[in-house]
Amino acid sequence: MSKGNRIKHTIRLPPALSRQLADFAGRKRVSQASVVEAALASFLSPDGSERMEAAFARRLDRISRQMDKLGYHVDLGNEAFALYLRRWLAVTAAPARDDSAAVRAEAEKRFSYFIEALARRMETGRHLHDEIVRSGDTGTV
Repeated sequence: MSKGNRIKHTIRLPPALSRQLADFAGRKRVSQASVVEAALASFLSPDGSERMEAAFARRLDRISRQMDKLGYHVDLGNEAFALYLRRWLAVTAAPARDDSAAVRAEAEKRFSYFIEALARRMETGRHLHDEIVRSGDTGTV
């Protein structure tokens, strides 16, 4: 704002707010009057509320994207567990007391197949919650 024609105003501030104003002005290396002037101009600006609303909208959009990403990871965990449980129940016999290298190698190979099947399932969009809804409609599990 211009340094020319100015009207003097005297205001009273609570001590805490006065300290905040002094601290802020000191950190920014500007006068307290210029901080008050900028704050009043922003507060009284007709588009001030629109700018604030736009800032909130951007923040909410960012939070929404983060929630979507979180939802995807929860779905991934659910699908991994469901796929694992189905596969385990279908192919696992009673455990034997054999800890040989061949048994461990076979377990690693089966785990690799599990990861591949999980990736295919996540790519196709078939999810456990969809199957639960469908099975609820047909009465099957």
